[in-house]
Amino acid sequence: MNNPFKGTGIAIVTPFNTDKTVDHEALKNIVEYNIENGTNYIVISGTTGESVTVTKEEKAEIIKTIVKVNNDRLPLVLGVGGNNTAAVIEEINTTNLSSFKGILSVSPYYSKPTQEGIYQHFKAISQASPVPIILYNVPGRTASNMLPETTLKLAKDFENIVAVKEAGNNMSQYLQLIKNKPEGFGIISGDDDLVSMVALAGGDGVISVIGQALPKAFSSMINLAMEGNAKEAFKIHFELMEITSLIFSENNPSGIKAVLQELNLCNDTVRLPLVKATESLKEKIKKYLAQFNKR
Repeated sequence: MNNPFKGTGIAIVTPFNTDKTVDHEALKNIVEYNIENGTNYIVISGTTGESVTVTKEEKAEIIKTIVKVNNDRLPLVLGVGGNNTAAVIEEINTTNLSSFKGILSVSPYYSKPTQEGIYQHFKAISQASPVPIILYNVPGRTASNMLPETTLKLAKDFENIVAVKEAGNNMSQYLQLIKNKPEGFGIISGDDDLVSMVALAGGDGVISVIGQALPKAFSSMINLAMEGNAKEAFKIHFELMEITSLIFSENNPSGIKAVLQELNLCNDTVRLPLVKATESLKEKIKKYLAQFNKR
């Protein structure tokens, strides 16, 4: 087992035009911006990419755009998950994964399976996937927590399960995973506000939301933390605390799209049931970025 996903990964947004169609030009610009500014890999079609309101046809076109502009410069990971195990396997079997170094697969949501149900779900996905798998535990969205014991059993039982994106905002759970993980298995933070601590404790970095807007600063912080340089890592961490809090204060990805709009990378359009960031939040973001750019 060897987790190849280390450092700063980004959960890339899906930019939309004002008519709610996918804005492929903005998507190209965001990819290029991240490649140029220190991002290590890109995750397509995660929560931040509004995957639940993107059609199968749109997802295929998004993949095509990113694969073309990336041109093998950064590793790509594809979000393939859900609460219908058979449907997830069908998508794996019918998707050309040749451009991807791995898939990110969320723990089943809504159905609230037992730990054994979660284990069997990922066992079936492991047996179907031709590429490495990053498990994704996000209890705030799935309504169930994949316990460390379940994650570690999957890690030990299946060689192609190489990492977990842990996003329970629970430092104790991170530490249990880092302490007990098998050699080579990656613990990736899905909590932008905790990632410095996770990396310093022995984690493998992050799949970030805010990282795609401020990749240079964010990736510098991750690199410093993974090197064990707590003092310098926390200097940047403290600078980023406010914006990290702001982008999640209403909903994701409305907050990050408001930031990206302020940076002229895309507009802030989202699809229902999400709504745009409020004017109050946009003003706070604008004020923060003005100060951040002066630093």
